[in-house]
Amino acid sequence: MIEVKELRRSFGPVVAVDGISFNVGKGEVLGLLGPNGAGKTTAMRILACFLVPDSGTANICGYDILQNPIKVRRSLGYLAENVPAYNEMTVGGFLNFICDVRAITGKNRKQTLDKVVPMCSIDSVYHQTIETLSKGYKRRVGLAQALIHDPDVLILDEPTDGLDPNQKHEVRKLINAMSKDKCIIISTHILEEVEAICSRTIIVARGRILVDSTPGELKRQYQCSLDEVFRRITKAKSA
Repeated sequence: MIEVKELRRSFGPVVAVDGISFNVGKGEVLGLLGPNGAGKTTAMRILACFLVPDSGTANICGYDILQNPIKVRRSLGYLAENVPAYNEMTVGGFLNFICDVRAITGKNRKQTLDKVVPMCSIDSVYHQTIETLSKGYKRRVGLAQALIHDPDVLILDEPTDGLDPNQKHEVRKLINAMSKDKCIIISTHILEEVEAICSRTIIVARGRILVDSTPGELKRQYQCSLDEVFRRITKAKSA
C-alpha cells in the first residue's frame, strides 16, 4: 500500500532524506526510528504530500505522490508532529470542519463522529475550545481528525506524545485493533511502544536507512534490549 522509491530532500546544505526506499503492506505497522534530525518527520511529510521531494517518489494506495497528490491525501490519515488546528474552534466544531473537508455529510457524518469521538476518548472535551485543552487532549483531537474518514493508510508522527501512561495504553490498543485492516507508519522515540505495536522497524540516521527488520529479530540478533540495539546502531553510524 506504500511504496517508497529513492526519496531525497535537502534544506540548503542539509540532506534530510538521502535516497530512502521501502515498502509497507496492508496489516503492517512500521516503526520509523532514529535520533533527532534523522529525517523521519521530513520523510513522513513527503509521503503525506506536505513536502515535495527533490528526487524520487512514492506510491500510496496506487497513487503517485507527485502525479496524484489529491488522491493520495484522500487515501491516508496524517497526524503531524505539531497538530495543526484552529484554537478558537471547539473540538466538535473542528471535527465537523474536517468532515466538511472530507465530504462526510448527513447520517454518515453523525455515525462517523459517534464512532471516532469515543474511540479517541475526547467526549468530555467535545464542547471545549482547542486552546483550552492539554497537550494530551490536543494530540487525541489530532488523532481523531486523522481517523475520521477511515483511511486505508495512516501516517502517525509521535502519536502518543504528551499522553499520560493510561492514555498511551489506550492509543496503543487502538492502533493494534486497526492494524489488521490498515497500513500504518509510526514515528516514535518510545521503544517500548515499538515492541508493543510495531510488526516491523526501520532505523534511520542522517537521512539513510540503517536497518529494516522486526523488533524481535533485532533483539535476537544483538542479544540485548531494543533500547540498546538502537544505541549501538545509531552510535556506530555517527562514529
